[in-house]
Amino acid sequence: MQKKHPYHIVSPSPWPFVSSLAVLCLGIGAPLLFHGFTYQDISLGYGPLAIGGFLLLYSFYGWWRDVINESNIPGLHGPEVRQGFKFGMVLFIASELMFFVSFFWAYFHSGIFPNEATGFQWPPVGIETLDPFHLPFLNTLILLLSGSTLTWAHFDMVEGHTKEMMRKTAYTIGLGCLFMVIQGLEYSHASFSLQDGIYPSTFYLATGFHGFHVLVGVIFLMVCWFRARAGHYDENDHFGFEAAAWYWHFVDVIWLFLFISMYCWGAH
Repeated sequence: MQKKHPYHIVSPSPWPFVSSLAVLCLGIGAPLLFHGFTYQDISLGYGPLAIGGFLLLYSFYGWWRDVINESNIPGLHGPEVRQGFKFGMVLFIASELMFFVSFFWAYFHSGIFPNEATGFQWPPVGIETLDPFHLPFLNTLILLLSGSTLTWAHFDMVEGHTKEMMRKTAYTIGLGCLFMVIQGLEYSHASFSLQDGIYPSTFYLATGFHGFHVLVGVIFLMVCWFRARAGHYDENDHFGFEAAAWYWHFVDVIWLFLFISMYCWGAH
């Protein structure tokens, strides 16, 4: 049947179900691990976490593969479809923003209105906060630099300099990996754990989920690097890379708010 509209009707796909199942497994495994549920000295959380992690990575691979294959079919992703992609990416970033707003809400509610549980002060009694101008400040500089290299790569892509775009995207990927390594080092030096009250809970959830978003951004940019190498992009058609850049800059901005609020404002 001849198509009488400019829009792309998505074929039946298993990936939304697989992704939802992965999130369900992660949502079960993480609380079991955090709360120390064990059977014969083995945490019950490791199994669901491993299954969820595998399914999530598998859905990443499969979903990206299908979208990339669709984009290479002539006439399938027309102007109207690409406009829909842009609106979809904007709405996705907006939903991610509200996700982080919930963490900031919990943090500022407890920080501005400390109660008996926190010793009527913020940070709570007994919490030794991290020095914001040590590893956190270094990570801030690294993430801001990564945003600069990615913007540079985007300018190269617009000019049609694919090899230069790939080189600067590789710089961004390396800086993102360095950021995650330093954040892991920072966590290893923290004097508080996730179970130590409202301050550690909001701190680790907000910064930990931000670190996860950095990981997703790194994977996103790696996919873009391989697509550029395969010749999928040119100066007029590179929305996949543009969407990755939007996502990365969003992660940059969220980190600035985290650094100012949870590291600087929340420090002793």
